[in-house]
Amino acid sequence: MASFKVEGGHRLKGEIIPQGAKNEALQVICAVLLTDQDVVMHNIPHIRDVNKLIDLLVALGVEAEKIGDGSYRFNAAKVNIDFLNDDNFFAIAGQLRGSLMTLGPLAARFGKAVIPRPGGDKIGRRRLDTHITGLEKLGATFTYNNDKKAFYVEAKALKGSYMLLEEASVTGTANILMAAVLAQGATTIYNAACEPYLQQLSKMLNAMGANIKGIGSNKLIIEGVSSLGGCTHSILPDMIEIGSFIGLAAMTQSEVTIKNVSYDNLGVIPNKFKKLGIKFELRDDDIYIPEQEVYEIETFIDGSIMTISDAIWPGFTPDLISIALVVATQAKGSVLIHQKMFESRLFFVDKLIDMGAQIILCDPHRASVIGLARKSQLKAIEMSSPDIRAGVSLLIAALSAKGTSTIHNIEQIDRGYQYIEQRLGALGAKITRQ
Repeated sequence: MASFKVEGGHRLKGEIIPQGAKNEALQVICAVLLTDQDVVMHNIPHIRDVNKLIDLLVALGVEAEKIGDGSYRFNAAKVNIDFLNDDNFFAIAGQLRGSLMTLGPLAARFGKAVIPRPGGDKIGRRRLDTHITGLEKLGATFTYNNDKKAFYVEAKALKGSYMLLEEASVTGTANILMAAVLAQGATTIYNAACEPYLQQLSKMLNAMGANIKGIGSNKLIIEGVSSLGGCTHSILPDMIEIGSFIGLAAMTQSEVTIKNVSYDNLGVIPNKFKKLGIKFELRDDDIYIPEQEVYEIETFIDGSIMTISDAIWPGFTPDLISIALVVATQAKGSVLIHQKMFESRLFFVDKLIDMGAQIILCDPHRASVIGLARKSQLKAIEMSSPDIRAGVSLLIAALSAKGTSTIHNIEQIDRGYQYIEQRLGALGAKITRQ
């Protein structure tokens, strides 16, 4: 288990380019299974979860040729569908929640798929209901194998259907969408997720020959086609990393420019950080954050305490709730952080409390943060990263703290952030991997 030694208290300065979006990459890479023609993809992040997914596709028989930094050529003409019964499939897929995204493409093109118990962050319940009920609406059948702890899927002749999703699940919508593009007839998905990741996937599928209407809305209409071709696709910059860097700059009183952020695809993210008092400027498509001695949390118009809560898009993404919480610890003022979607995502706050933060964990979903306004600097401690986003939040806290912190289990951070110590080191951060 690797660790970071983090020497805190240093102001950072310079420019940083966000990586490709992890959550988009996991979807669009699986979409290459829908065609036997070449798909060229750019801006793929070099992170553990994405690399494992590519390894899984290669094990299935997909050609994956690296043609440049972050660029690959994929070809799924020779998929070995029998690999789904191999123990190695379960060994690889069980480590990665992103393997779930192979369900829709495999079911649509090959008529069968397997869903092992998914890996990923332990942040609370993450239901599979939307994936299963959506595919069943299209005609797939699911059988649970208790020995393998997996669902076996048969989908010999998918047919379009109308469906109203109980939850606007991003990955659920993506799986149903990837199956529906090759189903016979028309499919309507109402209460569909509409995150930029889904918009990107939809645009890529249309470039491959699919017929998807309503992109960017919560009502998708798909007219099935008999086959899809190849395409070239570029992945958006990672909005979660952009939000993380905004928080990092504020916490460390740093002057940082985040380059090429695709601002129009960030939704409410910039405004939420403004509500925490963080000042920044949009320069072309770059976000410039100046040094700030103090940043003050806004109140609501009636003077009541600010609440930052997560919501489905276009609301504030739950992946940045941990970042907002840690940023608030050094702000002036108080805020209620309300994490609605996952009941275990706030359980890292005990480490921040040990560092000197003033936080009351009200229940598994809510934490009240009393900002210290930099009157009391966080202190260095030894801690462990519980998941990707909490891990980076603790890294940000350590970079702002007095002394040298140790963060264990940084493999969690590596799952979502590429070369993080080198990239932040170029700004002046003192991070050593051990």
